[in-house]
Amino acid sequence: MRIDNSAFERVEEFKYLGTTVTNKSSIVEEIKSRLRSGNAFYHSVQKLLSSRLLSKNLKIKIYRTIILPVVLYGCETWSLTQQVEKKLRVF
Repeated sequence: MRIDNSAFERVEEFKYLGTTVTNKSSIVEEIKSRLRSGNAFYHSVQKLLSSRLLSKNLKIKIYRTIILPVVLYGCETWSLTQQVEKKLRVF
């Protein structure tokens, strides 16, 4: 596509502000990617979360303030199916 003197390449998907945008307006792959990132981050702090030195309330705060935002970044714009919503609830 050309606009004025600039040429733009057509692509199937691209990252914009940390979110994958596709030409099919499907958010399923983005959510899968977010869930993988959340799981990876959870496993990286698993020793901290399984420590007996921290209270249960502090562990919940860590989860809500550090791990959950990794998964839910940009979720305000997602159109969810029941299947995808179930996956997010399980996480």
